[in-house]
Amino acid sequence: MNVSGSPSLHSHRGFAKSIAAQSRLHDVIPGGAHTYARGADQYPDDMAPVLESGSAAHVWDLDGNCYVEYGMGLRSVTLGHAYPPVVDAVTEAARRGHNFSRPTALEAEVAESFLDLVPTAEMVKFGKNGSDATSAGVKLARAHTGRDFVAVCRQPFFSTDDWFICTTEMNAGIPSAYRDLTLPFSYNDLDSLRAVFDAHPGRIACVVMEAATGTAEPEPGFLEGVRALCDEEGALLLFDEIITGFRWATGGAQSVYGVTPDLSSWGKAMGNGFAVSALAGKREYMERGGLRTNLPRAFLMSTTYGPETTSLAAMKAVFQTYREQDPVAVMEARGTALADGVNDAADRAGLSDYLQVIGRPSCEVFVTRDADGVPSQAYRTLFLQELLTCGVLGQSFVISAAHTEADVDHTIAACEAAMVAYRKAIEAGTTDGLLIGRPVAPALRSLADPRRAW
Repeated sequence: MNVSGSPSLHSHRGFAKSIAAQSRLHDVIPGGAHTYARGADQYPDDMAPVLESGSAAHVWDLDGNCYVEYGMGLRSVTLGHAYPPVVDAVTEAARRGHNFSRPTALEAEVAESFLDLVPTAEMVKFGKNGSDATSAGVKLARAHTGRDFVAVCRQPFFSTDDWFICTTEMNAGIPSAYRDLTLPFSYNDLDSLRAVFDAHPGRIACVVMEAATGTAEPEPGFLEGVRALCDEEGALLLFDEIITGFRWATGGAQSVYGVTPDLSSWGKAMGNGFAVSALAGKREYMERGGLRTNLPRAFLMSTTYGPETTSLAAMKAVFQTYREQDPVAVMEARGTALADGVNDAADRAGLSDYLQVIGRPSCEVFVTRDADGVPSQAYRTLFLQELLTCGVLGQSFVISAAHTEADVDHTIAACEAAMVAYRKAIEAGTTDGLLIGRPVAPALRSLADPRRAW
C-alpha cells in the first residue's frame, strides 16, 4: 500500500493506470462503480482516479498521485481514512469471528451505547445501508397507521428502493403504482406539506425528510410545524439522519434543532465508513417488528450481515471517539477556514459571483456558475479538472476531523490556481479550449448520454 508522499500543487499527474483500470471496471461492473455518485461520469474525462489507499485525509491512486480528499466516502468518514482506533477494533473483532448464527453480547452493548448518544430514541435495529433503514421506517409507519401514502420532502436522496427512486429520472423498471403513493412537498414550505395532507385526508402514513442539508437550514418554526402537523394528522415523522448524524452532532440534526421524530434512520459516519446503518425510534413503533407485540408484525431490517461483529466494533470505536473528543468541532473549524479562504480568493480574483463555497462547515459544496451567473456543469468540470491537477480530489468540500490546517491551506492554494483557468473561461464566456473532454452529468439521469462510457 502506497502511503508515501504528499499532494503537490505543481507535480505532473498522469492517469494512465487509472484509465486502464476504469475500462476494466466498466467491463465487469455496470457503470464502472458500485455507487452512481462514484462513477467516472462525475469527473472530467480521463481524470477519474482509481484509488489504491488512503490515510487520514489523503488518498493515493494507481498512478501514485496523492490528493487531499473531500467527500470522504460519500460523507461517511469523519475521523479519517484508516483511523487507528477503528482499524484496531475491527481487526480484533475479526480475529474472534465475525458472523454467527445467534446474537452476540456486542449487539446489545453497541445498541445501548447508540441509545445513550441518541436519547430521543428508545430502540434501535442495525443494518448495512441507509436505504434499508429508511425504507424499514416507511414500512413500519405504514404498518402502524394502516395507510399507504408517504409524503417525501424534495431533497436529494432517501433510498434505492422503489418508493423513492420512482420520484427520480432514473425510474426505469418501477411500476407506476409506486409513483402514485409517494407525494412530494418542499423544504421550508409548511403550506406545501399541509396541501399534501389536505389532498389525501387520513391517508398519509408518514413524512420523510432530512431536518437540514448541507446547503439548507430550517427556517424558524418549520420543523416544529412539521412535527405538529404530523401529530394533528396521525402520521409518523421520520428524519433521515444518514448524513446529519455524527456530522451535525453526535445526536444528529434532531439534537441540534430540538425537534424529535418518531423514527430516524442513521448510517455513514456512525461507522466511519464501515457498512452500518440503523433504524431508531420510539418503543411503541419499533416493537411492531419484534416479539413483544400482539399486533401484526412489520418486517424490519433482517440481513445476514446486519450484526456482523467487525462493523459493530467499528461503531463502538467511533462512539468512544466521539465521547472522548469533539470531531464535529474540528470539522466546523476546518470547514469555516476552508470556505473563508476560498471565498476570499474568489473575491480577490473577481469571481465571487461565479465561484463560491457554501453550506454547513462540516458539509460544504462549491457552486460553479457560468458567465451569465447560471449554475453550470461545464464550469464545474473545469474547476474539478484544475483541482485534480493540483492534488485535490472531491466533488464537494465535505471535510473530516482528519483534515489538518495544512490540508486546508493546500486546498485554498489549489483553488487559487484553479481560478486562473476559471477566470479565463468567464472572460471568454465559454470553457472551450480550457476544458478537456465532456462536462460531468447528473448521477441519476434517465440515459447514459451525455456521458456514455466509450
